[in-house]
Amino acid sequence: MATLSSRLSPITRRRLAAFKANRRARVSLWLFATLFIVSLFAELIANDKPIIMQYDGQWYFPMQVDYPETDFGGFLPTRTDYLDPLVQQQIKDQGWALWPIIPFSYQTLDMNMTRPSPAPPDSRHWLGTDDQGRDVSARVIYGFRLSVAFALVLTVGSLVVGVVVGGVQGYFGGKVDLIGQRFTEIWSGLPVLFLLIILASFVQPGFWWLLGIMLLFSWLGLVDIVRAEFLRARNLEYVRAAKAMGLPSRLIMWRHVLPNAMVATLTFIPFLFTGAIGTLTALDFLGFGLPPGAPSLGELAAQGKNNLHAPWLGITAFMTLAIMLSLLVFIGEGLRDAFDPRHVQQRQAGTAQETHHA
Repeated sequence: MATLSSRLSPITRRRLAAFKANRRARVSLWLFATLFIVSLFAELIANDKPIIMQYDGQWYFPMQVDYPETDFGGFLPTRTDYLDPLVQQQIKDQGWALWPIIPFSYQTLDMNMTRPSPAPPDSRHWLGTDDQGRDVSARVIYGFRLSVAFALVLTVGSLVVGVVVGGVQGYFGGKVDLIGQRFTEIWSGLPVLFLLIILASFVQPGFWWLLGIMLLFSWLGLVDIVRAEFLRARNLEYVRAAKAMGLPSRLIMWRHVLPNAMVATLTFIPFLFTGAIGTLTALDFLGFGLPPGAPSLGELAAQGKNNLHAPWLGITAFMTLAIMLSLLVFIGEGLRDAFDPRHVQQRQAGTAQETHHA
């Protein structure tokens, strides 16, 4: 760690120190990273298949291989339903099985429930079930992972497109900037939600389909920030010197101008990330998002609205979204303060003043 820290520039070390000094942002980053890493192993946490099992002296790996029911004493060569009480009894008599913590996947219908759906939380379903008999806790874990993955890919794609478009406008200026500004003004004026609703009537919405449509508009928020930084930096002395030396424009933009523009851009990323999650949730809530059956937090919120007699659905959706978005906002505030030199100076001045009084 000491070697890595010594390789960082003084400005980068100062920014890292400023971010670490913000306890709320630091704790939020650790919590969010931990939750996301845990959700990456959702199949090992919530699944309707055993992780590993031994039956009649042989080893089986149901998560990797679909075994027929005849392998476990059944009569039909169909895929084994490991939640079937008869199959579970056969496995218990002839061997053993290691189950996930939650023995249900996000799309598993519990056919052995003793209460009508949606059922309230109990020892079998920790957060209850939805109106189709699916385990809510499993859908929350898978839905969290899907929302974060969607927002992560969309944010990276928006970052690439926004930086390229804004950088070209700001660096070259003139007619390029004028035409680019008129195009972005017209493009940003299009009703995104209405377009998604119209397109959803022609094609079946999916993960990549939604991602592509939203990517057409999500980069617009970055263009003005990057453009302003490139407009300011292109007239600096070191950029003029690079031009005078005959360095190609693409290298000047990449090596000399982009690093300065990324300072303002990085502070905008967490809020872009939050907006992507909010948009996906809103589309799923309205029924124009992911296909039916997908682990969606918006669909869970819609179920809470349609089943007011089952308050655990709405409360679970609200708490999941509130915690997720709050952590992202706190991380964004920490990045903004770390990259803002005025805030760093104020913090250092406050620390020096407290030391002086002490």
